[in-house]
Amino acid sequence: MPEGHVIHRLADAVTDTFADRSVAVSSPQGRFDVSSLVGVPIERGEAVGKHLFIDFADGQVVHIHLGLIGKFGFVPHAEPWGEVRLRITDGVTDADLRGPQWCRIITTPEKDAVVAASGPDPLRPDADPDRGYARVRRSGKSIAALLMDQKVAAGVGNIFRAEVLFRHRIDPTTPGREIDQRTWRVLWDDLVDLMSYAKVHGRIDTVRDEHSPEAQGRPARVDRHGGEVYVYRRADLPCHVCGTPVRSSTLEGRNLYWCPKCQRRKSAPRA
Repeated sequence: MPEGHVIHRLADAVTDTFADRSVAVSSPQGRFDVSSLVGVPIERGEAVGKHLFIDFADGQVVHIHLGLIGKFGFVPHAEPWGEVRLRITDGVTDADLRGPQWCRIITTPEKDAVVAASGPDPLRPDADPDRGYARVRRSGKSIAALLMDQKVAAGVGNIFRAEVLFRHRIDPTTPGREIDQRTWRVLWDDLVDLMSYAKVHGRIDTVRDEHSPEAQGRPARVDRHGGEVYVYRRADLPCHVCGTPVRSSTLEGRNLYWCPKCQRRKSAPRA
């Protein structure tokens, strides 16, 4: 499932490509009724967490959640191929949606309700990290599980969860109620930086300069997600910091990765 920076990049692409332009909206596979959108200009794209919204000028909103297999891509205009649920085109560029978890038309108030019900999103300027911490400090669940809760930190997925905990040496099994507010803010601020970088560059890089391939004389990582990481998908490989094999386990149906030597803390080190 795409992490939040991908959805924000898509929202920006919608705005940059189609805002205030004449567009055609269709459903090539015929499974999505777009009749109410015909001839209506697009105002902008917006994202919160893993929700993508396309705002139309008359107040209608296309609400998309890609889920595990959904794809939304921008390509030069051509005949559609495959099962395209939704196509937006200006005759030069096509934005094609395939296999989403859902795609529906909602009203602006309904969109506002989705945004209000979501947790704080590190990529939104209106995010309030204390809202997330209010849930963390009341919970006996592990901080690793809580970081995947979209009401705690909307848009954070498996990669950012594993990497931010490693970067601050936090034991992923630490109960949320044992995470102090300073540590939460350290984690949050780092998520803002990491996800903002990923949004701009289109890849997730979490490794500090002193642990880069160049600094350590090791091969660069080869992975479809791109970027250099400390523990994600590195089970049984040596930790870049201490050399201990990275461990993995399943937590609430998702793979968790961590270093058993580096990550023993319940609070972030002080600068």
